[in-house]
Amino acid sequence: MSVKSILTEPNKLLRQISKPVESVGGEERKLMDDMLDTMYAAPGIGLAAIQIGVPKRIIVMDISRDEDKKEPRYFVNPVIKNRNKEKVKYEEGCLSVPDQFAEIERPNACEIEYLDYDGKKQLLKADGLLATCIQHEMDHLEGILFIDYLSKLKRSMIIKKLSKNKVNREIF
Repeated sequence: MSVKSILTEPNKLLRQISKPVESVGGEERKLMDDMLDTMYAAPGIGLAAIQIGVPKRIIVMDISRDEDKKEPRYFVNPVIKNRNKEKVKYEEGCLSVPDQFAEIERPNACEIEYLDYDGKKQLLKADGLLATCIQHEMDHLEGILFIDYLSKLKRSMIIKKLSKNKVNREIF
């Protein structure tokens, strides 16, 4: 298991639509282990494979926030089956959009069908932070970032700031 580099906006790969996984085998499990290590090291609560440059429909998450009691979750080829009509706002951030946060409105609950770490089909009813996080990560699989829900002005200001920070990091 190893920590990978996380791509940051602006980056064309982050806007790519991820491809479905044929089956869950050793290669996919190693990828999920690496993703989890990367997410914990960042630190974050969710990570999509595309964020480390792998265009596969794989997500890892751990919303436990307890250093001693990790509760990792693995989602391969996740599909949202139902979304609640009731919406809720959460302040979202993203490892690919460092140090930027915004309130984003999403359905407060949803049902997700996916394959787990062992390739077994699962159905999860999620609400609250779990529902928000899964929808945020699933957006990555479609090439969508949380800043895409903001006004054009706010989004362009954030991207300009990120571009400037990226150039400054590359100089030093």
